[in-house]
Amino acid sequence: MKNIRTAVLCASISLFSLSAFAQNSEVPPVNEPDYNKPKLFAAYPEKISVDLITVNNLFSASLGATVDMNIATGSSFRIAGEVVSTVSKYENRIRSVVVRSSNFNGAVLSVSRITNTDGSITYTGRLISRQHGDVYELQYLNDRFSLVKRNYYDIVNE
Repeated sequence: MKNIRTAVLCASISLFSLSAFAQNSEVPPVNEPDYNKPKLFAAYPEKISVDLITVNNLFSASLGATVDMNIATGSSFRIAGEVVSTVSKYENRIRSVVVRSSNFNGAVLSVSRITNTDGSITYTGRLISRQHGDVYELQYLNDRFSLVKRNYYDIVNE
């Protein structure tokens, strides 16, 4: 009797599993990287030294303010646009500014100033556009802050 019950139970489970759908047959959407995006900064060098005094002036800009400044030392690399976001957190220890550029089509400059517990100041930021294949990233190199050209997909995963 126990063998018949077990056989019926196994047959029932098998019939139910045939009619059950565990997954949809649709393929989930996956964004493949488009390595053929146009380069926005192709005419500019791989590294651009940044003038921190000019960058610090960004943090005093108010929301909606117009910005037009040369942020490079020794060369002409102008950023023009509008301040679209300003944030100050942790008792002004972290301050961030976002500028939507009008001279680099579709690009956004985001810069953050971080005051460390020892009083030193660190900067981080990017000049990035989703429609283009290159990015400038703010890095500390050779005792200076510089904008370093990188590939979009080295920074962003879609």
